[in-house]
Amino acid sequence: MNSAELTGRARTHIVEQPEIGCALHKNVVVPFMAMRRAALADGFDLVPASGFRDFQRQMLIWNEKYAGERPVYDAAGTRLDVTTMSAVARVEAILLWSAIPGASRHHWGTDLDLFDRGAAAAGHTPRLTPDEYADGGPFAGLDVWLERHAARYGFFRPYRGGVSAVHSEPWHYSFAPLADGALRDLSADVLREAISLAPLAGKPQVLARLDDLHARYVARIDPF
Repeated sequence: MNSAELTGRARTHIVEQPEIGCALHKNVVVPFMAMRRAALADGFDLVPASGFRDFQRQMLIWNEKYAGERPVYDAAGTRLDVTTMSAVARVEAILLWSAIPGASRHHWGTDLDLFDRGAAAAGHTPRLTPDEYADGGPFAGLDVWLERHAARYGFFRPYRGGVSAVHSEPWHYSFAPLADGALRDLSADVLREAISLAPLAGKPQVLARLDDLHARYVARIDPF
């Protein structure tokens, strides 16, 4: 991927997939659909709540969270009032669950937030919170299935907690054969160029600490 594709400012690597309601990297479609067929055979309607997400969409999410217009939660799931925080604290709070625009793995089309549409059809709207995937949650069965089978299709969880500063995300799966190379290529300098002219809320604080933020929230992930 080139720098524009890596940072979500181009989608020349992306194809739409109407069957599952999202877009993916063109080379992720075949392995994901194979995994989906296997999940269906075992009773799970595996679909992404989110696949490819471009820079502008990620920036909208970020800016709304920074302004307090979209919920921001701590590690325990308690909603925070970011308007009372310093700019630096606000950036750190957002980064626990949301990437800096340009740094989201969803820009690559290799990463998906997965849920069981069959379980959601019973009246549950996915919130993508850890309790939904824990014992007793609507997607607990899917979580067990993915832990057992995702790797054979090339998918893994980059955020299990403890390696990256990003909170554990049991719904987030990544296609390793493509994502590993994308991560190597997404340097702090590539990210800096992507956000330098963007109307990003908190940009002075992000740019001033970008090397550290990149190391903690981008470069460090759980291995395949």
